[in-house]
Amino acid sequence: MIMKQSLVRSACIVAIVVTSTLFATGQERKREYISAIAQGTSQQLGKIVSVNLIINELSTADDQKVLIDAFKEKGSEGVANALGKMHSKGRIAITGTLGFDVNYIREFSMPDGGKKIRFVTDRPITFGEMWHGSRSQDYALSLGEIIISPKKDGNSGMIVPAAQFQMDKENELSIEAFRNPWKLVSIKLSN
Repeated sequence: MIMKQSLVRSACIVAIVVTSTLFATGQERKREYISAIAQGTSQQLGKIVSVNLIINELSTADDQKVLIDAFKEKGSEGVANALGKMHSKGRIAITGTLGFDVNYIREFSMPDGGKKIRFVTDRPITFGEMWHGSRSQDYALSLGEIIISPKKDGNSGMIVPAAQFQMDKENELSIEAFRNPWKLVSIKLSN
């Protein structure tokens, strides 16, 4: 069953593509490693997997503009196509998978001294999805948000493994997930 995410979560993640570049710029950086535990919600409740994100570099304002233009032209399919043409900024691996490249990563400074990391990438469509003509093929994006807090145990985040962007009835950008988001806990950052 397809479920729309709450407006708050949607607004946070969609900001990857639609916000201005006030707080972050693409730049060379030291490689960062983020490890976390993803906990399923709703239908996936009780499932737990490890997630490892490697950030090699951040996306630029030009990358953001490419994605915005792609969405304006062809919607979520345009974003997936544009992401497929970008070079990798990092890599994400989930337990039981080889992992895949992440082509768009932005970092935003937060008022409390922490940082917010948002990412979106075209996700690999599995052979089974292709073979069976699964409706999940329409959800060609994976995205997430990780908040690194200066407070002890203040880190949090979420991942939407299969999603698409769309315009809602009020003509605002929203995210439709194929399944529910996964909550990230036990987040650790290292260089």
